[in-house]
Amino acid sequence: MGEVTVNALRGVDLTVTEGDFVAIMGASGSGKSTLMNLIGCLDQPTSGEYLLEAQSVSAMSKDEYARIRNEKIGFVFQGFNLLSRTSTVENVELPLLYDESGRITDTRQAAIEALRQVGLGDRLDHEPNQLSGGQQQRVAIARALVNNPSLILADEPTGNLDSKSAAEVFGLFRKFNREFGCAVLLVTHDSRLSEQCDRTVALVDGNIESDTSMAASAA
Repeated sequence: MGEVTVNALRGVDLTVTEGDFVAIMGASGSGKSTLMNLIGCLDQPTSGEYLLEAQSVSAMSKDEYARIRNEKIGFVFQGFNLLSRTSTVENVELPLLYDESGRITDTRQAAIEALRQVGLGDRLDHEPNQLSGGQQQRVAIARALVNNPSLILADEPTGNLDSKSAAEVFGLFRKFNREFGCAVLLVTHDSRLSEQCDRTVALVDGNIESDTSMAASAA
């Protein structure tokens, strides 16, 4: 900012293992978005190292970052980020069309199955404006899961939802975390949701102020 250098993160040291379910909390400006962008390979760190499945990704090219995002990471956003005038099954299928690994050959069937997993097997041809907010977020979750990622990043995924829909969406994250072992990092301001996660990481001014296991806090 002008002549002043502002460090969004300050030497954060964080380890997330397979099957973790982690809430990321902090006030606006604490570094949550920067942390999620770095973990999601949307931004590159100016210093330090980021290991994803034991592979250093800190200095990869933009093309390599795109491949990592497509194959290993699923994203869910507060605003759903669905394509309008596009069916739910086409929205969910989209990431597979950019997957050059060839892991999934029948992309349409994979998208249909993902929608069935989130309870929308009967909404395949509906467009986003024909769905409720909770249903749109279910489509977004199906899109995040369709590539069988090892890590799901969810940025305020319940922020635009009523309490009932929010609980249902959170339940889906928990279900897939337990059934498929994918790690989930969930940014939230809702302490009721964070208390249902396995860990809560609190950021303050670019630093990790606390990293608390829910089992330990309950003991």
